[in-house]
Amino acid sequence: MKIVIAPQAFKGSISALDAATAASEGIKRVFPLAEIVSVPVADGGDGTLETLIEGSGGNIHEIEVMGPLGDRRSAEWGAMGDGVTAVIEMARTSGLALLAEEERNPLIATTYGLGEAMRQAMDSGYRRFIIGIGGSATNDAGAGMAQALGVRLLDSSGNDLEFGGAPLARLSRIDMSGLHSKVEECEFLVACDVNNPLTGPTGASEIYGPQKGATQEMIAELDAALSHFAEVVKRDIGTEIGDVPGSGAAGGLGGGLIAFVGGQLRAGVDIVLDTVGLDDYLTGCDLVITGEGSMDHSTIYNKAPVGVAGRAKRLGIPVVGISGSLGAGFQDVHEYGIDALTAITAGPMTLDEASDRAAELIANTTEQVMRLLKVGGGLSQKM
Repeated sequence: MKIVIAPQAFKGSISALDAATAASEGIKRVFPLAEIVSVPVADGGDGTLETLIEGSGGNIHEIEVMGPLGDRRSAEWGAMGDGVTAVIEMARTSGLALLAEEERNPLIATTYGLGEAMRQAMDSGYRRFIIGIGGSATNDAGAGMAQALGVRLLDSSGNDLEFGGAPLARLSRIDMSGLHSKVEECEFLVACDVNNPLTGPTGASEIYGPQKGATQEMIAELDAALSHFAEVVKRDIGTEIGDVPGSGAAGGLGGGLIAFVGGQLRAGVDIVLDTVGLDDYLTGCDLVITGEGSMDHSTIYNKAPVGVAGRAKRLGIPVVGISGSLGAGFQDVHEYGIDALTAITAGPMTLDEASDRAAELIANTTEQVMRLLKVGGGLSQKM
């Protein structure tokens, strides 16, 4: 019997790898001879870096970068164990969480720090990039990132533009001649789970500007600046980004990554599952166990457990979900391939207690799931 364990991290509690290890212990208590394959996963959002690095035996690099408002700060990027793939979460260099609420200002916030991390990874020999772009504080369409990689964004006087979204309204010319020489050797996979265009009523500024501190007046200014930016990009680079689904993600960073480095926008969970090779591990599999910290209706929207389940169901493999808690609408996951679902809490306890005992609770819950399956005879006949 072969069982694949493919959880994502239980946020704030236990890593994906440790969750898989705990589930494996629970299985072995009931089926000690089972072939168990642990495949930690993520959905491209928060925690993706740790999951991919830990699961591949890679390492995390510390770097000093320009923060979203121009200050110098510490950040991290990950190098996977394959020696080829770098993992960068832009939230760690240019994210909203790096700023106090009163500091948020998308008129001047920049993605320059992201470009610095990309540059260091390229200089270190990495040629395949997974870039998570959720949680941005910026609305500069990746202009700062491009500037960090050697692109010049010039005004009508031939001067370099200041950082931020507002200066894009004065963009006159894009000079790509100084772009980092290794960009053309690289593949950039962009974890993007929204389909917003760059501008307009569903664009970057209108939809996401308010959470970044934009007033209605600022939103109009930023939207006009991005529209102008897209026109100059089309003229000088030859790339149309204005109406591309996802180009408005992360304050237009989705569009900027397409324009400046040839980024490929894909659902984060698909990037991760392809990177860890989940489909290969599913060959000959009898059961898949997945999970996350909390499952509810939102789980169906490109979260890792549903991504795992979708691939398993294409092969007719049953899927069990194990979760820290079950929220409103958790039953909806059954329509997306998770056949059965259970929470790990065995009785009343605080969130802190559940987090502290996560490994124990996951192992115990998985054991009980296996005992139920054994009673039902679905797996015992394969032993």
